Amino acid sequence: MSQILQPAATALTDNVVAVTVPADGGWLGVLRTATAGLAARLRFAGDKIEDLRIAVDEACAMLLVIAPPGGQLHCRFEIGDSELTVAISAPVNGKRKLPEQSAFAWKVLSGLTSRVDAEQADGRATIRLVTELPTS
Repeated sequence: MSQILQPAATALTDNVVAVTVPADGGWLGVLRTATAGLAARLRFAGDKIEDLRIAVDEACAMLLVIAPPGGQLHCRFEIGDSELTVAISAPVNGKRKLPEQSAFAWKVLSGLTSRVDAEQADGRATIRLVTELPTS
């Protein structure tokens, strides 16, 4: 049985970069690389780049568990005046849910970013990671 892979898609508008990839673990490297590249461009320190890359990877892993086969991960990087917001979303397979906020994964995300929140509504789950931009 052959499967046609959909390529990753990117978009850049003002201070927003959006990347969409298939909801498959094999594509997470694209999002990790985009995260690290953007963080480096924004002059994050090396350890902060790695923290953000790990946070994006962890958030994607949480979403992959609840995404349907053939779904897509949408990653939106928004550069604000003082913070970078990374919103990662995916469709939800049936009645699956994100882990409870007390789960270890949430503690990891909270330790790697300034703020983290999530929402699940209308068949879609979104995790938002907020990190303060480096000061000049």
